[in-house]
Amino acid sequence: MEQDEKSPARTQYHHGDLRAHLVETVRILVEEKGADGFSISEAARRAGVSSAAPYKHFADRGEIVRAVALAGIDRMRDQMDEAAQAAKGDPLSPIMALGLCYAQFARTEPGVFRLMFGLTMGHDDDPELQAHGDACFDVVKREVRAYMPDGTTDQEIERRGYMLHMFVHGHAFLEIDGKHDLELSPDQEAMLMADIARRVMQD
Repeated sequence: MEQDEKSPARTQYHHGDLRAHLVETVRILVEEKGADGFSISEAARRAGVSSAAPYKHFADRGEIVRAVALAGIDRMRDQMDEAAQAAKGDPLSPIMALGLCYAQFARTEPGVFRLMFGLTMGHDDDPELQAHGDACFDVVKREVRAYMPDGTTDQEIERRGYMLHMFVHGHAFLEIDGKHDLELSPDQEAMLMADIARRVMQD
């Protein structure tokens, strides 16, 4: 029985998917136990591989955790991009959709969300992490630019994008940390995001 449980992971390994399989396994462990709450040997055991197998793809524990953060940033970027592209109606709808998507990602993957921003202290020394983060913020700036009049400076686009991020990021962390007493329905959260978008974009 034990051998059968492990065979799917070993099959993935033989097909060259061990790295992705380990990243997903560690993502789940991060959600269950936090970024510091597990060992590489536990991750290997959960993935159904030997304790030495992770080191074929990652130098150490920090590297595999970093890979989880990078994948999380990319996942959030893709979800935000899709949400903005699908938004219809009001010209501010794409910006509202970005905020709602950001907050929903934080609620869905709070462990990864915390991890992504817990590693930001190393951004200046990690060009790849910086590039992935910039690509995510580029989605916000794209929608800000689309809303603003032609000729709006890059500095102004950056400023308004930062303000949007500041408000929504604060909301997301207050949500997952249970630091406010509001019980927002989906409609009420949408109204909140609409208010933020109007205040930032129409000042």
